[in-house]
Amino acid sequence: MVKEIKSNSFNDEVLKENVPVVVDFWASWCGPCKMLGPVIEEVSKEIDNKAKFVKVNVDENPDLAQQYGIASIPTVMVFKGGAIVDNMVGFRPKNELKKVIERHI
Repeated sequence: MVKEIKSNSFNDEVLKENVPVVVDFWASWCGPCKMLGPVIEEVSKEIDNKAKFVKVNVDENPDLAQQYGIASIPTVMVFKGGAIVDNMVGFRPKNELKKVIERHI
């Protein structure tokens, strides 16, 4: 399941996690974001407990978008041990997304 988080919980939900965390930076008005959302949900169910999946609305959390240099959405970042280990910009097909995430499990 993909959990929506805010700036105030980013540190605990992402940076302090022991498992890889997939962060989907998105906005409600973004067409490709709406296409990617269900794909990320599917991948999260298939990967299950090996990684954590969260989403951050860039309009509601502009500080995080600025901090991580989000210039285009959707942007999906994979964090491991509090550091960014992968970064994908734009819509990605399920198999590509899953392959990138599985590299870090």
